[in-house]
Amino acid sequence: MYRKSVKTALVLVYLVIIAGAMVRMTGSGMGCPDWPKCFGYYIPPTEASVLEWAPERTFKKGQVIIVDEALKVATSNFTTSQSYNPNNWEAYTEHDYATFNVWHTWIEYINRLLGALSGIAILAMAVLSIWKWKLKKQITILSIISVFLIAFQAWLGATVVYSVLSPVKITIHMVMALVIVAVLIYLLYISAEKRMPITVSRNFKGVLLLALILTLVQVILGTQVRQHVDETVDIVGYDAKQLWLENPTLQFYFHRTFSIVVLLLNLWLVYTNRKSKYGLHKTNWILILIGLEIVTGMAMYYLDFPLLSQPAHLIIASLLFGVQFYVAMEAGSFKRSRELEVDRRR
Repeated sequence: MYRKSVKTALVLVYLVIIAGAMVRMTGSGMGCPDWPKCFGYYIPPTEASVLEWAPERTFKKGQVIIVDEALKVATSNFTTSQSYNPNNWEAYTEHDYATFNVWHTWIEYINRLLGALSGIAILAMAVLSIWKWKLKKQITILSIISVFLIAFQAWLGATVVYSVLSPVKITIHMVMALVIVAVLIYLLYISAEKRMPITVSRNFKGVLLLALILTLVQVILGTQVRQHVDETVDIVGYDAKQLWLENPTLQFYFHRTFSIVVLLLNLWLVYTNRKSKYGLHKTNWILILIGLEIVTGMAMYYLDFPLLSQPAHLIIASLLFGVQFYVAMEAGSFKRSRELEVDRRR
């Protein structure tokens, strides 16, 4: 039951990453300008008229309208009279973004909804982990830590909105998602009842860890490249895709160069795994994901950002990180030699 809860939480976290990638692709990050509600509603509006002032209309405290291109928040429960009364409203002070786009709103809302579901799943996982305390205390401790991590991630999401999509905060938000993925994969691995340890060379473990770190660096660099693309889109528009990477930044060239290094490192890992017969079969998945990552990256640069190429690039990168981390678990990359000796004796 516990392992099923970990798998459910992991799938939901990946769905949040996918939804977040769609948010970035569609520019929907400010679709809900407040947090945790959306325009002051638990279920966001589908029509702009909901966010317009009108006479003889009932509002609840915290609900939002747009007046003179600014957000106004109801200070109490009331019904409007025949004229607008500014005393019933206060200005929203977190930022000055006040635009409603129904598609952007609902894309961002689905992203938040999946985030809430992943939080519930992780909380359920933590509760179930209590029964693992006598068997392995580490499982219970890390499961409880995961609750705090997902709460911190939710807070980061709020700061991203309040900062009107600050690039640094978006990057931290993405990295934290991968940290949560790593913790859940670790929990999934150590909670397995039967697990045969795989002995690999120290060099193999070192290269594996280096490849994992470089993948994380690639994600961070990719987020920075995406920020440059977003800024260019604001200038040239969505229709001029051929101009989005016409003048790439230095981060882009680092990002492209590192992809070659990551490919070569993982080719060596696959070759060594087969030659030494380690039995790390998921290294083949790593190679496939890297191939798909390179293909989507080339498509964006040479084919002017085909449909869904941007979110696919990010999603594949996050899957690659997860598989690499699991392989590192199998290879005992995070264990000391004494712990490995204990595993061999079991």
